[in-house]
Amino acid sequence: MREQLDRLVAEMVERGIRLDDAVRELEKRFIDRALHTTDGGLGEVAGRLGIHRNTLTRKIGQYGLRPRR
Repeated sequence: MREQLDRLVAEMVERGIRLDDAVRELEKRFIDRALHTTDGGLGEVAGRLGIHRNTLTRKIGQYGLRPRR
């Protein structure tokens, strides 16, 4: 996995992708995947991500994500 990440980072740098854009996109996809790979509520998802439930709720709204129902 480390090699894949290194290649991805190198490609992003070569393409001139800004760090803040890369971080935002990674965070959005990370949260979206976590939301859709658990049957638990937002508290469980937040725990898996290591963030507070309120932070998760704010980021869901910020990114326009849909929690699994």
